[in-house]
Amino acid sequence: MKDISRSVPKEDHEEKVSGRALYVSDIQMADMHYAKTVRADRPHARIRNIRLPELPEGYVVVDHHDIPGANHVNMIFEDWPVFADSVVRHVGEPIMLVCGKDKQIIQSICDEIVIEYEDLEPVFDLQESVVHKSFQKGDAAAAFARADQVVERVYETGYQEQAYIEPQGFVGYLEGEKKVTLIGSIQCPYYVKNAVIKTLACDPEDVRVIQAAVGGAFGGKEEFPSLIGCQLAVAVHKLKKPIKIIYEREEDMIVTTKRHPSKTTMQAALDSAGRVLAIKAHVALDAGAYIGLSGVVLSRAMLAVTSAYTIDHLDVKGDVYLTHTVPNGAFRGFGAPQMIFAIDMFMHHLAKHLGKDPYQFRKAHQAKQGDRTATSGIFRDPILMDAMVEKATSMSDYHRKQKDYASPDVYRGIGMSWFLHGCGFTGSGESDHIKAKVRLRKSDTDHVYVLVAAVDMGQGAKTTLKKVVVETLGVPYNQVTFDDPDTDAVPDSGPTVASRTAMIVGGLLAQAAQTLKETWKRGETQVVEKTYRQPEFVIWDEKTLRGDAYPAYSWGVNIVEVSVSPVTYEVKVEKIWSVYDVGKALDERIVLGQADGGIAQGVAYGYLEVMRHHGGHIQHKNMTDYIIPTAVDMAPTETVIFDNPYALGPYGAKGVGELSLVGGAPAVAMAIEQAIGRPIQKIPATPEMIMELMRDETH
Repeated sequence: MKDISRSVPKEDHEEKVSGRALYVSDIQMADMHYAKTVRADRPHARIRNIRLPELPEGYVVVDHHDIPGANHVNMIFEDWPVFADSVVRHVGEPIMLVCGKDKQIIQSICDEIVIEYEDLEPVFDLQESVVHKSFQKGDAAAAFARADQVVERVYETGYQEQAYIEPQGFVGYLEGEKKVTLIGSIQCPYYVKNAVIKTLACDPEDVRVIQAAVGGAFGGKEEFPSLIGCQLAVAVHKLKKPIKIIYEREEDMIVTTKRHPSKTTMQAALDSAGRVLAIKAHVALDAGAYIGLSGVVLSRAMLAVTSAYTIDHLDVKGDVYLTHTVPNGAFRGFGAPQMIFAIDMFMHHLAKHLGKDPYQFRKAHQAKQGDRTATSGIFRDPILMDAMVEKATSMSDYHRKQKDYASPDVYRGIGMSWFLHGCGFTGSGESDHIKAKVRLRKSDTDHVYVLVAAVDMGQGAKTTLKKVVVETLGVPYNQVTFDDPDTDAVPDSGPTVASRTAMIVGGLLAQAAQTLKETWKRGETQVVEKTYRQPEFVIWDEKTLRGDAYPAYSWGVNIVEVSVSPVTYEVKVEKIWSVYDVGKALDERIVLGQADGGIAQGVAYGYLEVMRHHGGHIQHKNMTDYIIPTAVDMAPTETVIFDNPYALGPYGAKGVGELSLVGGAPAVAMAIEQAIGRPIQKIPATPEMIMELMRDETH
């Protein structure tokens, strides 16, 4: 392994062992310089002129003119500029960096920059579709033609902010004449590296990316750090000094990606017995100013259209729309929370419409092993949902409370969601695009190094992946080292996203460790590398979105109990019960930690976390304005993990990180709905929204 500390030009560096985590803001270097971003203050405008003050010696401005390569961030589409050139498309869009040694002087320069605009008409509603996708299962048209009745509902979700503790940040510096090294708070080291290569138009060996300790991410540090990395790399090449850029909290919340607001229209064709024959669905996602990863988020939302239910006939469509607002992007669950809220509420509302018991109605449509998935693949593995639902309802006394809270003047409610989440990248993403590699290196002292690009951002990857290697090799824990990824030292094992780290990367590490164990040569250096191969049974057509979307699925049940104040309409979450099938828990304490964190985000998405914009300006700019659940807001949780090992996962492990979030919103929404006796079709269900519903006498 490379010793990162020797390549970082630190002041007063000492070799010592410490339990102290080194975050980006902690990194100090000799002759450190700083950067601040000059941003657009309007949602849509043409830049007519920029007037700069006289710059002191040693201070520079960096903009699109300084980019030697492509002025776009390397993503799926090439529409997101590193720096705005002639047009700005959202409030906060970066126009330039001001770099120098003194932060106060940098700020004064920024204050004196005058940008002259010609305002253009902004668009804030969903008008212009830039990505359209669709798929079918069975014959939905014929099913609707013979239906006894058709029921339609529309479901809406808002922004959600990742609210990681540590804001975005990087340090960049030159190694030698032209090699740029970036140390960042990131999820995907190779995403940043590949983006910078294109922006600098340089050779791969001239870019090095190192992960610092990460203070939370939740998807917010998946694609967005590539933008900062490209900007900083250009600045480092121009100034030829070490430069640090750390966002302040308000800046971070105004300009970084959010969860996509959505509008989902669901139509059900029902037969005379009240069974769902077919569903037509359309999901609309607000991408903000640039497409970014929105096309993939759309796919993931659409694939979850029936969640843990089996519906034989489907007609599913989706669109991504551009608006002149902050770009939206990756967030834990990646499109599934929006759709799972819609389908679980829809099934609940269909039962209410038919006068049926929602529990029995939903159970009658529950997915079983051997059923066809939404995309006409097959649920091959055992589905333990019957036992999981029974356990959850027993723990929570769900059925008694459902009856006791039926009275309209009780103002208490209990709601239950059940759901699935696909593990790993969609379809052929792992095999055709990522082609993940992992490497184990045994030194001549028989110490083993785990070489992967997987990032520990608080979810416990270092513990879990190291544990896989230790257990497989049968060696002491301190004989294996897993350092933060450095692209000069580790292969590209793919991004730390999509609940793929334990199942995909961990699975490859288990294979590599088994090979190393079988070929172990004491006192000799050995290197073992493994590359991911898709299971042969996974057959997927990306164009038609047909086949096995995932090699495996994790499953979950959430039950949430609430009380609602009849005076203020404030919601209090009283208790939460959860049951999950994650294959096999590689470390139960870590899984339970993931479960508690995930359900907190999922439930808060459903009733608490409010973020809006006014004329493109984000109105919730700090943690006082944007409310996330504190210890006071979070109810006691009771969580049970079911064993259901997946044959191709390490020790049977599947995904857990996203699973524990995606069902929270419908569970709390159903509980609130029972408490107030009004249907919930939009989240978050705030006191203001509840008050409006209570005053609506049409329900």
